[in-house]
Amino acid sequence: QAAFLGQRGLTEDDFLTKVLEGMAFAGFVTERGAPYRPIDLFDELVAYEVKRMKAEEGNKQKILRHIKELAEKLYKNENPYPAVTMHKVQKPAEGWHLRLQQKPFPHLDEGTVQWIIDQATAKLQTAPPAVRAEKKCMVPSGPPIGAWGTG
Repeated sequence: QAAFLGQRGLTEDDFLTKVLEGMAFAGFVTERGAPYRPIDLFDELVAYEVKRMKAEEGNKQKILRHIKELAEKLYKNENPYPAVTMHKVQKPAEGWHLRLQQKPFPHLDEGTVQWIIDQATAKLQTAPPAVRAEKKCMVPSGPPIGAWGTG
């Protein structure tokens, strides 16, 4: 901790010192500190995006396109599976079973049912796998801490 703060000239920064002493940071280091582990979106952002942002400075259209790409990546990272639409089924009214004029359940068309099943099967084949294969490799170090500041 002292070496980390000293290398960056932050030994007098009380806030950062307290952050580094906290349980959340200790958990973060335990979980993400190993240099050989599966790489995720966070690692990619730290390693590559700062350099890309610096290269795009001054070009508003590139920056906006980049922000949109990042937003999509972050959204997909947090929501890997498309939301399943849930329909509410209304609760039957009191005495519903006593009614004489109940409509019979409609007959299902076998062709329509098979078409619905085929559509769902096609969607499942293009959907991402339920469990991502974790490939371990060396985590990229990213830019030096001074590269994070803005000009």
